[in-house]
Amino acid sequence: MLSYHDLQHSAPEIISFYHSRQLHDWCSLVVGDRVVTTPPNDLSSCSILIYDKPRDHIGWHYDTSYYKGTRYTVLLGLIERSSSRLVCQLHKDDPARAMRELALTTEPGTLVLFNGDKLWHKITPLGEREERVSLTLEYVTDPGMTPVKRFVSNMKDAVAYFGFRSVFGRRQTPARTL
Repeated sequence: MLSYHDLQHSAPEIISFYHSRQLHDWCSLVVGDRVVTTPPNDLSSCSILIYDKPRDHIGWHYDTSYYKGTRYTVLLGLIERSSSRLVCQLHKDDPARAMRELALTTEPGTLVLFNGDKLWHKITPLGEREERVSLTLEYVTDPGMTPVKRFVSNMKDAVAYFGFRSVFGRRQTPARTL
């Protein structure tokens, strides 16, 4: 995974895309509420997810946002040479509606926008000699976060994604090239 800071150093064009007014306006129009970028100290604000080992995946989950506002995720397919899929279960916890499962291929240029706190989703495992790369962008309706929740969010990022030095230290991990 390449973090916001990695991309600032190695791909500033991607950071500019993330901050573009046109993308903010489009996301706001789609979700029906004004969205803004998450703070740059959130390494997941804008990152690249790289799946390149057999069985690389993410199991079923809701994204847990610690922001005061609603957080939306934008996934943009960059490389898709895999049988892996983004699988979503719509209305999983709504007894009034039938659950519907979707399996999405994120071909290059495919854009998916969702509220991960509400959408039960996973990335299925890669097969042998497969590769999948996606750009992930996070937007929120209110970027406020309490100090305790910031610490919890940073711990999650340190353990699950970026490492303690990247999240809590001054040195950044070297950017990985694609």
